[in-house]
Amino acid sequence: QVQLVESGGGLVQAGDSLRLSCAASGRTVNEYTMGWFRQAPGKKREFVARIRWSDSRSDYAHTAKGRFTISKGNAKNTMCLQIDSLKPEDTAVYYCAIRTSLHYGGSEPGDFNYWGQGTQVTVSS
Repeated sequence: QVQLVESGGGLVQAGDSLRLSCAASGRTVNEYTMGWFRQAPGKKREFVARIRWSDSRSDYAHTAKGRFTISKGNAKNTMCLQIDSLKPEDTAVYYCAIRTSLHYGGSEPGDFNYWGQGTQVTVSS
């Protein structure tokens, strides 16, 4: 069992930056993939980025390239998502997730096994 807790969301203005964090507990994540998804009102949950914990290899959704950066945090078993130049269309609940497969990858919600409760990001224009 893995517990994931996101933090760092809030109300920001367009052009601002935000850093989201996700703390994992209950199980080592060294061999797994962790990812960020987001869900805007009335829309499906969409993939943002993922990272392979063992070597920090990362991949991004096409829409996330350039402004989003996924990384390991300073604290153990913590993952971060840096979002720069925020836009109103980035408004969503952001979720972290973990894929407990030894095969790196996954960009669909069903590819990930455990989820956090989400953190709201609201970008005003």
